[in-house]
Amino acid sequence: MLGHALLPVLKQEHTVIGLTRENCDLCDEDEVEETFQRLKPDAIAHLAAFTNVDGCELEPEKAKASNELATFNVAEAARRLGARLLYVSTDYVFDGRTTEPYSEESLPNPLSVYGKTKLMGERYVQGTCDRYFIVRTSWLFGPGGRNFVSTILRLANEQKELRIVNDQRGSPTYTRHLAQKLVEIIRTHEYGTYHVTGGGNCTWFEFARKIVDLSGLEGVQFVPISSEECGRPAPRPAYSVLANNRLRKVGIGPLPRWEKGLTSYLAEICKQGELC
Repeated sequence: MLGHALLPVLKQEHTVIGLTRENCDLCDEDEVEETFQRLKPDAIAHLAAFTNVDGCELEPEKAKASNELATFNVAEAARRLGARLLYVSTDYVFDGRTTEPYSEESLPNPLSVYGKTKLMGERYVQGTCDRYFIVRTSWLFGPGGRNFVSTILRLANEQKELRIVNDQRGSPTYTRHLAQKLVEIIRTHEYGTYHVTGGGNCTWFEFARKIVDLSGLEGVQFVPISSEECGRPAPRPAYSVLANNRLRKVGIGPLPRWEKGLTSYLAEICKQGELC
């Protein structure tokens, strides 16, 4: 989903090669080495991951392969080439036991297999490469993949009552806004860790209500529920809002508020005939 948004922005300034699972198995060290030595990129954007949080909890070995081993192989390839590496990580590296936004210097303490494997990916990047950008983001939505917005729109057209978790708070992030910011970060050569999320924050319940309100759907009732009532396999942080301090420090402005991103995405899918 993020690659769908990032590639066209990068292509405005660079020669870009988009690799898929069919082009290169990132868990295969030899295949990664052969592919990257053949292509010889100056920079690598590592967006591939097993992002199904509950799926990771149920298949931890797959999660380790996809999020740890694959990242180690990519980082090693970047090191050998002397290429810059962009690695996209997650708010789920934090435990959510706070009420203040996490800064880039906050101590990670992931609760889930997904968060733990993504954090190990971060450490592989930090321990292997000199020129890297680690970008933690959260609650992504946009074209090109399954996301919370499309799920809520589908359910709102099928059901008149939606039970939505109301005790997890984070920052929804529109992939097109994030993609533009990633390009700006790469331009800086200011290496290190960044938090990049949509402005403001909300609960999943508040997010769902705004989705339905802005889409113009009527007659949908919302019932707030707890994470415990939801009964998902993987634990989630109750509060995973990220402070985007590094963006300001290097002179890059923050992303627009999440509501603006949502409005833009709904207009985009409406134009494509998926909504209205």
